[in-house]
Amino acid sequence: MGSFPSLNARGEESFESWLIQITEALAAHDAENPDSPAAPFAVNLIVHRSNNRLEEDLALCVKYKVPLIITSLGARPEINEAIHSYGGIVLHDIIDNSFARKAIDKGADGIIAVAAGAGGHAGTQSPLALIQEIREWFDGPLLLSGAIGSGASILAAQAAGADLGYIGSAFIATTEARAVQGYKDCIAASSAKDIVYSNLFTGVHGNYLKPSIEAAGMDPNNLPESDPSKMDFGSGGNSDKKAWKDIWGAGQGIGAVKEVLSTADLVARLSAEYHAAFSSLSSSYKAN
Repeated sequence: MGSFPSLNARGEESFESWLIQITEALAAHDAENPDSPAAPFAVNLIVHRSNNRLEEDLALCVKYKVPLIITSLGARPEINEAIHSYGGIVLHDIIDNSFARKAIDKGADGIIAVAAGAGGHAGTQSPLALIQEIREWFDGPLLLSGAIGSGASILAAQAAGADLGYIGSAFIATTEARAVQGYKDCIAASSAKDIVYSNLFTGVHGNYLKPSIEAAGMDPNNLPESDPSKMDFGSGGNSDKKAWKDIWGAGQGIGAVKEVLSTADLVARLSAEYHAAFSSLSSSYKAN
């Protein structure tokens, strides 16, 4: 499945025009290929109350019956109820076990465990520890985010107890992504050592590419702390240089990204790596 944040739609291209394009294209594909329908798609909604577009974007998600909604920065029952009203599914981003419990208690259908090393807003806990704690009480849909850039990492996520791997940074460096070329090239040229963890740009801690921070005229090794109480997703962040536009988010798994590929080629690489890792483990297990 593919997903995108609703706030990515700005300027001349509105969020609604994107939803129209996506739903019409998928419906046409399904009509032409009844035996192999398209996968569902997802929209990420930042539900923090500073997001002054939330109500508008949520209404459009309901109008176009977006199959899957990913919520972050606040578990809100009324959001879940709106999505459930048309049969949609809600997955909620969390960074620790207590937030996972709150999300499910408030009506989310599943959890995205955002562990250490994830691109953008991310937690600090080991993916192994985080998945272990959640699986002690939750047997529903569980995705793992955090430094997943290869097929072997997807297999490792499943072995740890997750149902699915959640990948972001590698797909930014694809030809179809609307990121600027410099962003894509920077991901392909960088590795885990080039990732900086800071809350300066949005008020929430996240992982960003060091070269983009340097290009914005800041010292990535001496960034000030932001006041979390002043996080603001209406204006775009807490710094003159804006997160995502000027300061590029990326996770520690970018070392697996060596070049800018088409989405199809990236998926093919991930699939081949996944099956190769599975075969290697199976052979090793049989040998022992």
